Amino acid sequence: MLDFIGRGKAHTCNGVTRRDFLQVGTLGAIGLSLPQLAAAREAGAIKDGHDERACIMIFNLGAPSQIDTFDPKPDAPSEVRGPFKTIKTASPDIQLSEILPLHAKIADKFSLVRSCHHTGAAVHDAGWQMMQTGRLFAGGVQTPHVGSVVSYKRGSSQGTDLPPFVVLPQKMGRGGGNLPNGQAGGFLGKAHDPFALNADPSKPNFQVPDLLPPKTIGSARLDRRRRMRDIVDKKVAEFEATDNAKLLDRNFHAAFRLMTSQQARDAFDLSKEKKSVRDRYGMNRFGQCCLLARRLVEAGVRFVTVNTFLTVFAGISWDIHGSKPFASIEQMRDIVCPMYDQAYSALIEDLHERGMLDDTLVCNLAEFGRTPKVNPAGGRDHWPQCFTVYFAGGGVQGGRVVGRSDPNGATPAERPVDPGHVAATIFHSLGFDVESHLPGPNGRPFPLVDFGKAPIKELF
Repeated sequence: MLDFIGRGKAHTCNGVTRRDFLQVGTLGAIGLSLPQLAAAREAGAIKDGHDERACIMIFNLGAPSQIDTFDPKPDAPSEVRGPFKTIKTASPDIQLSEILPLHAKIADKFSLVRSCHHTGAAVHDAGWQMMQTGRLFAGGVQTPHVGSVVSYKRGSSQGTDLPPFVVLPQKMGRGGGNLPNGQAGGFLGKAHDPFALNADPSKPNFQVPDLLPPKTIGSARLDRRRRMRDIVDKKVAEFEATDNAKLLDRNFHAAFRLMTSQQARDAFDLSKEKKSVRDRYGMNRFGQCCLLARRLVEAGVRFVTVNTFLTVFAGISWDIHGSKPFASIEQMRDIVCPMYDQAYSALIEDLHERGMLDDTLVCNLAEFGRTPKVNPAGGRDHWPQCFTVYFAGGGVQGGRVVGRSDPNGATPAERPVDPGHVAATIFHSLGFDVESHLPGPNGRPFPLVDFGKAPIKELF
């Protein structure tokens, strides 16, 4: 939350105390300057033509069963095949499970990668960090989320008060392995952590906590701070020429701009959408987060992560072990998939109808897959050896299948892909040079992606 209360003792050259100006608590920071973006483009780290592309990452926390969703095995034994039938889709190359009928109708707009795998432990948080950063953390080094890299390299879009990287509805909870989940700026610093919504946009009277002034501040006092923002905007060049500018770093400035920005309030205001549009996405947390992701990208946010669920404990998710407190295959069929199918298909169709799909990469990831054989409880357990991820928009050609799993969906049989390839694919779509480097720990150059990890070019 933002906190504008309290008295400060350090003064800027205008006599305004830093603490009186603003105090920031949990709000993540907001990006590079335009000169830094220009320098990155000039150095070849960002390719012209793709630098205004955005990305929506849907992270299917809990891990869908590849066999029961995107990689059905109709000819496998029943203990592998599971209870669901296979259906045809809008793409002659793609078959899906019958529990994703709306995906089937738009299968010409996304492409599947059925040969993803990783060598990390079969625990949720290990997969979370690998799939969101491209690497397994090692040696105490936490690599940044791909959205944090976008924040570092590009910052906020020109002319917007919105942060470059947003997580909806909030950051992931714990995963059981007591490991960092990768949904942070890592060694790039907290300045590139995502802005987390920390609210449920499907609730009545939904408001964003960090865009609301604290109750201790009256309207007159907030108006004074809005006027102060105008002064700061006009005097920023003078500030940068003085030592006192250090008291007003870009994170404080950007956080204040966000809280006082009508543009930001409008972007997060779902009441501006027609009821028919909101209903199209589904009046549930995930559906409204997908709609909000579209609005944020439309307003200039560069990277949005939507967490399908927040934890795998004490609730229904993709984590279908079959026994409580986890979900069953039947609950996935009756609760999870209808919600997910509706929201995803609405998002893709909406982006397409608005002419935004080619400039917005939508990637659907998960931490791993599920065991090929149904377990004694009637569910499936963790399986990082093979699973499906998929992509739409952002230059991706729809209706394709890249890679193939074996007849039981247990291992990649063709074109193996790992988290490094996934990260490289996202960066490639956004126009980054995947052979470029970040300023790593101890000031040493750190490769954007691991050596040999190239984009999945068959998608483009």
